[in-house]
Amino acid sequence: MKYIVSACLAGERCRYDGNSNTNDTIKVMVENNLAIPVCPEVLGGLPVPRVRCELRKNNNGCPEIKGKDGNDYTEPFTRGALLSLETAKKNGTTQAILKSKSPSCGFGFIYDGTFSGKLIEGNGITADLFIKSGIKIFTEQEFEKLQSAVKTTS
Repeated sequence: MKYIVSACLAGERCRYDGNSNTNDTIKVMVENNLAIPVCPEVLGGLPVPRVRCELRKNNNGCPEIKGKDGNDYTEPFTRGALLSLETAKKNGTTQAILKSKSPSCGFGFIYDGTFSGKLIEGNGITADLFIKSGIKIFTEQEFEKLQSAVKTTS
């Protein structure tokens, strides 16, 4: 079974600031064809580097992605989420390891939309779409804990 993984965790320099969040285990999984890296933001057409963005709810309670520059980036984030889901479906993937706190990939907790570093309960746009489509999500921290538990019981 292959996982969909956030490309930044696999070592791709696709974060908003042009860096990565390399996780050695996930990088090896991609190298061994056990995982497929995706960056929803890049798939949605955003450049690297790009404006830092956070998710928040608008006045109607709908999620929107705002950049630190005040512009609305909801459309490319949504397009990237849909393309990421298409990749998962095309490959028969039912599990994903996604970057925590991200406005795309965050699962469980995301930044609150004020650019203050405060976290709130919630999911990024891609994570939310994956959940609604039946894809099980792990953050990189949850995946590492799961791997450690498996190693200790073996």
